Amino acid sequence: MNTNETQAPESGAEDDDRRKREYRVMIDKILYVLTEPVVTGRQLLAQAGKVPPEQFAIYIKLPGTQPKRVGLDEPVDLRAPGVERFVTLPLDQTEGLDAPRRQFSLPAEDQDWLDGLGLNFELVADPGQRRVIVHGLPVPAGYTVPSVSVSVRIEPGYPDVQIDMAYFRPALVLASGRQINAICDEPFDGTVWQRWSRHRTPMNPWRPGIDSLSTHFALIQEWLEREANKA
Repeated sequence: MNTNETQAPESGAEDDDRRKREYRVMIDKILYVLTEPVVTGRQLLAQAGKVPPEQFAIYIKLPGTQPKRVGLDEPVDLRAPGVERFVTLPLDQTEGLDAPRRQFSLPAEDQDWLDGLGLNFELVADPGQRRVIVHGLPVPAGYTVPSVSVSVRIEPGYPDVQIDMAYFRPALVLASGRQINAICDEPFDGTVWQRWSRHRTPMNPWRPGIDSLSTHFALIQEWLEREANKA
């Protein structure tokens, strides 16, 4: 549980009871003690000194899942388990794009998943290849940056043909200083991306009709966590 509630004695005053109700949250690894059981993303950002809140995003970090963005006026029940840890990110210039590029189309399932991410994304066709670019994707602890842009190639024949590898910008570096294996630089869309050569195995093949953009991004998250947790 993420709450720390101490019941006041039955004879105590009502204000003493409120004072002793505490809801502990971690925002960017700093502990805050709140007294309201339900708060909004805007209130959490203000608590962390991230003002004006319109220039920041805040994410709930749930165990075993990708961080989920909380809207500015979206309520968060601090009495529920697993919602006490948050991370904030400044909104960069990609968040304010008036017309993010949509230079090709995707299956409806992928489009719905992208629309529900709460992150800016683009569909970019460069000579010879097409890529989905997701901006501001949070990365696990252990890297020197809190978020990156991630791109993946969409090959002709997709979704029957698999998505392979992942490309990051800026280049990811481990906070420990340990080198990341099987990476190289690759140009795309007028800039340089860090390519991670990570592939599916015979035990984990691409499954047409089941796998999609969302399952590949889940795999990317697993690659990132595995790399960060290597000894």
